[in-house]
Amino acid sequence: MKTFLKIAIGLILLVAILAAAGYAWASSATAQAFEQTVEVHDVDFPVPYPEAAPEAGPTADGEFATDGETGGTGNDVRAAAIQRGEHLVHARYGCADCHGENLGGGVMMDAMPMGRFLGPNLTGGAGSVVTGYGTADWDRAVRHGVAPDGRRLMMPAADFQRMSDQELSDIVAHIGSLPPVDNEVTAVALGPIGKMLVARGIWQFSADRIGDHDSPHVARPPTATASVEFGRHLAATCVGCHKQDYTGGDIGGDPNWAPAANLTAAGSLSQWTLEEFVRLMREGVRPDGSEVLEPMTFVMPAAQRMTDLELEAMYLFLRSLPARETAAS
Repeated sequence: MKTFLKIAIGLILLVAILAAAGYAWASSATAQAFEQTVEVHDVDFPVPYPEAAPEAGPTADGEFATDGETGGTGNDVRAAAIQRGEHLVHARYGCADCHGENLGGGVMMDAMPMGRFLGPNLTGGAGSVVTGYGTADWDRAVRHGVAPDGRRLMMPAADFQRMSDQELSDIVAHIGSLPPVDNEVTAVALGPIGKMLVARGIWQFSADRIGDHDSPHVARPPTATASVEFGRHLAATCVGCHKQDYTGGDIGGDPNWAPAANLTAAGSLSQWTLEEFVRLMREGVRPDGSEVLEPMTFVMPAAQRMTDLELEAMYLFLRSLPARETAAS
């Protein structure tokens, strides 16, 4: 009996030592990953963006403001850009989902032992992470997931890489118009599982998933019509979960998250009507009556603010995708 106890205690101590060594290795590897820098091109664009296309963003009554309609003065051009930016922030790109409704800080993920990620303060108040940002800095952070000093961010930039210069300019104009919020947001805190996933390369930063940080961005978004082209532009925000080919599968992140659905013709969406798709996006209810799960529920506040035309365009694009099977994880 004493021999058995000695063996059991020895095994427990061995497991504890191996676990401690593994955690130390993961912590060191994760720290190195956060310190490594990524080279990103320098871009410049005007804020506000001049001569905006009429389809760039809806006004409060559902119409689209243009520089010409407002007379084209400097103040009018900025007002139109701010108005478009508000829609982009709260609907097309869902910035408030992570940064809070007032963009003064929010919760991206709070799931220990995976990690706790808080959306930073984007306003001009105390604790802002964008103080002193130029257009190149906004591009690096939003479309590349890279901080001004070159370090990787937890920003899901893969979803926003196809954002046009005009849209990013409109977003910057809107954020600059907001009242300052004083909020010191705590830094990213990875738990033991999160560190192990990062250390083993299973959980990748957006900056690494994007790969190409030199290609130019499009100047303006496609014309806002019920078309596959416009829908392709809008659905680019879905690739973070549903993958670049929209075949879905394991998302990564919180282990409690459900796998992303296959949005190609191989999935059930190919059988849905437009009305059923809109109901899912705005109410979180599938055609069979079941409710969507996290993280799809995070998308709904933004989808509820999208226009009918935007949702129709996204539906048309997704219905145009050829069947592709979900890759085995």
